[in-house]
Amino acid sequence: MDLGCFHKYIAFYAYINCCKTNFSLKRGNEKVAISNINTIISNDIQKVWNIVLAVDKYNSWRSDLSKTKIINDKQFIEYTKNGYATTFTVTVVEPYKRWEFDMENSNMKGHWIGVFIDKGNETQIDFTENVIPKKWFMKPFVKTYLKKQQKQFVLDLKKALE
Repeated sequence: MDLGCFHKYIAFYAYINCCKTNFSLKRGNEKVAISNINTIISNDIQKVWNIVLAVDKYNSWRSDLSKTKIINDKQFIEYTKNGYATTFTVTVVEPYKRWEFDMENSNMKGHWIGVFIDKGNETQIDFTENVIPKKWFMKPFVKTYLKKQQKQFVLDLKKALE
């Protein structure tokens, strides 16, 4: 095995384990906060996938948003209840399997990975966020904030699917 290839394999393995255990990584001089939520939703994959990807309807079920604006088929903007905007750029769509996007606002930039696994009448969701805070004073709070946001998203999703 080529040593360069071996080092890439070790780095990838460390990254995957990091995502699952919520440790932080460094990308250059920037510290990446990683948060993951993995749970079972008591609905079939089509219903879960369709509601999660219906970005234009987020304000009807997401308690943290006032509105969403579709820019084009690859970009949208979410607005919090206070009007704070975050721009999302879709990077991967594998229907009923995987949805990924980059996200950015004035406080952070990052990447979100959503994996959907068909379990018959249930769906396993595995959502991972990798975020780099843009402001030094936010660094200690980013992981806690991400965890809170992920839990709220899942609670809102389950409620919307009732």
